[in-house]
Amino acid sequence: MLKAQEFVSSEIDGGIAIVTMRRPEKRNALSLEVMRELLRAFSAIGENAEVRAVILAGDGPAFSAGHDLRELRDRDVAEYREIFDVCVELMEEIQRIPQPVIAEVATIATAAGCQLVAACDLAVASTDAKFATPGVRIGLFCTTPMVALTRAIGRKRAMEMLLTGDFIDAPTAAEWGLVNRAVPPDRLRAETLALAAKICESSPMVIALGKTAFYAQYGLDQHDAYGYAKEVMTMNALSADAQEGMAAFLERRPPRWGSAEKKSVDDGRGDDPRAES
Repeated sequence: MLKAQEFVSSEIDGGIAIVTMRRPEKRNALSLEVMRELLRAFSAIGENAEVRAVILAGDGPAFSAGHDLRELRDRDVAEYREIFDVCVELMEEIQRIPQPVIAEVATIATAAGCQLVAACDLAVASTDAKFATPGVRIGLFCTTPMVALTRAIGRKRAMEMLLTGDFIDAPTAAEWGLVNRAVPPDRLRAETLALAAKICESSPMVIALGKTAFYAQYGLDQHDAYGYAKEVMTMNALSADAQEGMAAFLERRPPRWGSAEKKSVDDGRGDDPRAES
């Protein structure tokens, strides 16, 4: 199934959605309209129970070169706030939807494009890919990219990228934690699909619960994070998918995700246990 917008397309097949930025002549610059189209695409995917994992790619010579600088010149304060509000909303929506989002980075990702990679739950990069936050060189410090970048690679490495604007290559990005792995260019799509397929093997309810819990605990101190996590895990343990998964492991058989919930609903023995989680 292909849903086309002007700059963004979404293709869904076998539980995996591939969202592709299609503005190659502008190096997939994140104009206001591109960001809004991405928001619409991710929002629709988030509501689609058939989608289990998402791949975000960029068509052409760049994954994304960041904000469209032509759009950033000679604006008033309200217009600048709108652009950066939508940018932040996009980054948060990627982490808010229940499906894991994997950035597939074939070439360069700079500034807000690098932020986009850092905001995704996972990332696979071609060894041809390069990453930078070069805003400092044009007088516009990459402050919003800094938020995602710092959380992905840590303070000192992020500061080096932010203060110098220098590129790092894909193996360095993998070593630093900006991407999960760097692979040969001809293996990029296959490796990204393999990672998405691995995610699809697990219970979608549990994946969604875990993704939400990951970001919720991340900003807490250790004691509060444990307090939150133990409650989530308690409710998770009560769910039908957890009970099915443990039974399947002990019985040495593949789990049948969702079967227990469906039987309960079909038999009229109560509400969907997922609501408790």
